[in-house]
Amino acid sequence: MPTRTVTERVRPPAVAGAFYPDDPSVLRGAVDALLDRAAVRPLGHVRAVIAPHAGYRYSGPVAASVYRVLQSQRDRFRRILLIGPAHRVAFSGLATASAPAFRTPLGDTPVDRSAVDRLEQRRDTHPHDAAHAPEHALETHLPFIARAFGPGIGPSIVPLLFCDTDRCAVVDAYEALLDEQTLLLVSSDLSHFLDYDAATRTDRETADAVERLEPHRLTPHHACGHTAVQALLTVAADRGWTAHTLDLHNSGDTAGPRDRVVGYGAFAFTD
Repeated sequence: MPTRTVTERVRPPAVAGAFYPDDPSVLRGAVDALLDRAAVRPLGHVRAVIAPHAGYRYSGPVAASVYRVLQSQRDRFRRILLIGPAHRVAFSGLATASAPAFRTPLGDTPVDRSAVDRLEQRRDTHPHDAAHAPEHALETHLPFIARAFGPGIGPSIVPLLFCDTDRCAVVDAYEALLDEQTLLLVSSDLSHFLDYDAATRTDRETADAVERLEPHRLTPHHACGHTAVQALLTVAADRGWTAHTLDLHNSGDTAGPRDRVVGYGAFAFTD
């Protein structure tokens, strides 16, 4: 049987042209414009972040506030543990991907295969390419990573999806890989399909729980990635990290009507 080349095995983009532009020059310009407009927030030693994963016209300005902070610290990180909820394929536990890289119109982001192999030694973590294939929660971050860290010189990623699992399992995955050169990036939107005022109140509750490192206050009602957020707050409290709210808006602020909105939050954790 012929050996498959790396190019043939790369995970192709699933939502280019839908969640973000599929033309490379247009995409570069769009991400750079979002980064340029994001507020500069001088922070200490960033260890983890939370950023949204909707279409760029909706959540792009909020996500950009995270990556603007990371631009100033980009030389610190050799890999990003990128975790988000599975929206389209149901499974139990945590799902890795077998691809050596994830592709977007801006190029290929390499996967840290040794780190993936370490995670797959855990009984609740398994390769599941079918879950990754249509998923947007991780992919939407890759163009931001490419532009914030620099094409061809940025960190590798450890792509991880979760579904039907608990906080403890996710905490264990974090602890297996976290070190001084690893950034933990949790991909999550906040409240879903409330009216504008209700969403604003709910998302402010979520931000307060994040800032106070109180995972028990968060439910699926607060964030689609609540399990990964809960796990991050648990780790942050154990390690004495400090949480910072960088931005908090919803689709009614950015590009949609206000009768049914989705909330977006940007948070950074420093030690």
